[in-house]
Amino acid sequence: MEALLFAPAAVAIALTPGPNNFCGLNNGIRAGVAAALIATVGRVAAFAIFLSVSAVGLGAMLLASEAAFTAVKWAGAVYLFWIGWRAWRSREFGGAALVEGDEAPAPARASVRALMAQEFLLGITNPKAIILFAAIFPQFIDPAQPAARQFLVLGSIYLMAEFVATAVYATCGRQIRRVIRTQRGVVRLNRATGGFFMGAGGLLLTAKR
Repeated sequence: MEALLFAPAAVAIALTPGPNNFCGLNNGIRAGVAAALIATVGRVAAFAIFLSVSAVGLGAMLLASEAAFTAVKWAGAVYLFWIGWRAWRSREFGGAALVEGDEAPAPARASVRALMAQEFLLGITNPKAIILFAAIFPQFIDPAQPAARQFLVLGSIYLMAEFVATAVYATCGRQIRRVIRTQRGVVRLNRATGGFFMGAGGLLLTAKR
């Protein structure tokens, strides 16, 4: 029963705007929906680590440690600022020449790995994910049942919900890509992308335990 109650909540939480979902939108714009979904494996890997940490009770310990929480928060903020600055300065756009097509060509394997690595780093340096798994998951755990199995079931549901979220955001990104037809539009999109990531970095610095 808890799993059935958790499923719609998981999708709603996964769809909440944030750095990883905006990354999925960005990947959908530049590389297509398929590449964005593959890149989500990196995000899911990061969240699976947090799930495992929460399952053994270390998530609460991390939240209780101000130094650890602050370190993760600053690492995430610095990374967001960095990719935001790179996007802001960029005048390139992989999908600019493909505005008439429905999909970008299959990206090189190295490019997909880079997208996966970016998703992983965004996920693993986001302390809000720790809060999610350490604070929200226990509310759906039945004390009368084995906790490990329940974490596995609920965790699997949530990780699948992340792929649903990516599909939604990446599809929106594909639609945005169709209106990018000029170099000026590319620059504006890159600056909007960079501004969002840097803004997300600033917001991350305000996160509290």
